[in-house]
Amino acid sequence: MTKILLTGSSGFVGSNLFDALHQDFELFGLDITKNGKLPENRVYGWDVLSDLPAVDVIIHLAGKAHDTTNTAEEKEYFEVNLNLTQKIFDYFLQSKAKKFIFFSTVKAVADSVEGILNEETTPNPKTAYGKSKLAAEQYINRQPIPDDKLVYILRPCMIHGPGNKGNLNLLYSIVKKGIPWPLGAFQNLRSFTSVENLSYIVVKLIKEQIASGVYQIGDDEPISTNELINLIAKALDRKPKVWSMPKWIILSLTKIGDILKLPLNSERLKKLTESYIVSNQKIKQALQIKNLPISAKDGLLLTLRSFSKDFQK
Repeated sequence: MTKILLTGSSGFVGSNLFDALHQDFELFGLDITKNGKLPENRVYGWDVLSDLPAVDVIIHLAGKAHDTTNTAEEKEYFEVNLNLTQKIFDYFLQSKAKKFIFFSTVKAVADSVEGILNEETTPNPKTAYGKSKLAAEQYINRQPIPDDKLVYILRPCMIHGPGNKGNLNLLYSIVKKGIPWPLGAFQNLRSFTSVENLSYIVVKLIKEQIASGVYQIGDDEPISTNELINLIAKALDRKPKVWSMPKWIILSLTKIGDILKLPLNSERLKKLTESYIVSNQKIKQALQIKNLPISAKDGLLLTLRSFSKDFQK
């Protein structure tokens, strides 16, 4: 049975990948906590890499996520996103593992997108999060890779699934409380990544001999925020309430939110209303498929319905 090491195994993506992989592969974890789904005796600390069992594949998920409150210092991102990547990739190069899958982010390329983002776009990240992830990519690309090893740098756009935290949860709670969505005047399209499609791609990379490279990950179709509100209402079996308030009023409220540290601030408004379309054509061509298994809308509905179960606990 193929043996796989998941770094950051107790996190959101790690937990979802555990669900997708544990029946077909032998999994081990590398994390600062043992509170995930893996048995404690299969989770190792970063200070004992020499104790790790031999594995076939390393999936590097561990990292510091983007802080929308902008309170984290830049060095914190590099200490985690760059330094841990250097540590585990150096270990991979010296190990018997044959495949390394690094989870970067589209934000390592661009914080805002005009048109459609693809792998040919010259990276120009603006945030410490994006810069630290790009630095980790660059470190990997600078190292000589043995001919018998394969290395994948994945750049997913916003990943969602059971246990998701962030803007989707904020939107869900707004609709659940019956609060009208006031941003109907903002028209946008955003790409999302469902954990179902993500897991499908990861399994393909593990099982097949796909060429090494950088691959963007996203669902096949972008979704507008207004469509997302409609999907949330559908998941809750409610009628959507979308209001088109004047943009100048919303922008004024976000400035107040910046000062008072409210949930609706400039950073969150940008995330909720800007367009950010990501091409997934390169990974689909590499996998020789026309479409990913689940549509963007169906994937979002699965995630949103999982919120309902969580809220009933």
